[in-house]
Amino acid sequence: MRKTTQLKNMLTSPQLEFILEAHNGMSAKIVEEAGFKGIWGSGLTISSALGVRDSNEASWTQVLEVLEFMNDAVNIPILLDGDTGYGNFNNFRRLVRKLEQRGIAGVCIEDKLFPKTNSFINSTSQPLADIAEFVGKIKAGKDTQSDPDFCIVARIESFIAGWGLEETLKRARAYYEAGADALLIHSRLSVPDEILSFMSEWKDTCPVVIVPTMYYATPTEVYEKAGISLAIWANHMMRTSVVSMKKTATTIFSERSISPIEKEVASVKELFRLQNNKELEEAENKYLPR
Repeated sequence: MRKTTQLKNMLTSPQLEFILEAHNGMSAKIVEEAGFKGIWGSGLTISSALGVRDSNEASWTQVLEVLEFMNDAVNIPILLDGDTGYGNFNNFRRLVRKLEQRGIAGVCIEDKLFPKTNSFINSTSQPLADIAEFVGKIKAGKDTQSDPDFCIVARIESFIAGWGLEETLKRARAYYEAGADALLIHSRLSVPDEILSFMSEWKDTCPVVIVPTMYYATPTEVYEKAGISLAIWANHMMRTSVVSMKKTATTIFSERSISPIEKEVASVKELFRLQNNKELEEAENKYLPR
């Protein structure tokens, strides 16, 4: 089954589905082996892995190169966090073409202005895109895609910006009518109240995606009961690795030895396994002269 079809099936599944963030080929492989059916190509964590801010400081072509390695490493679909589409409708339709060429299953774009600012940084002062302009961007992407199962998810930031439910519903209707395959409703509250208020009005009009980063304590059953289609655990692989790497680096520096941490880190053999070194050995036996 094509990766685009896998993602489309997750969005339209009658049950709540989950995808986890990854930011390079290794983390993507680990996500797949954990059992997840899809990957969130997070703009925040890909930027973090590259050592830059989540403000489009990494160009879309640099992100595309990371995605190519990620996609080659796994057999499950990747949904890219495509920020604002990296510009206007023309930039976005070129992005869609290039994502399809590299086997990426879908892209999520948010209705803010380029260059983007992370939703949790001065969120209420962030301007939103004009509805008509964003509708044109969605239509351009849908007209450009060659695979009918390639998914475009429209991320609505009006709760983040403090614009309320009425504006969120207005934007949801416009983006859905423009052809969005799903809507991502974002909130910065520590409780899911805004999400639930939206779902009580929107119901099952189309698939709805959430990112529970701030309201993480909410039981998963609440999302299921509300009719959410997909939940994204959006940045936890990177946040986990930061804690682990800081601990390892501090220990090695203070102890002037790697001995204290050797049993706490992955073995070199495990790295070889994740890199699929066994396949190379088999290929060498097959293709290299003895």
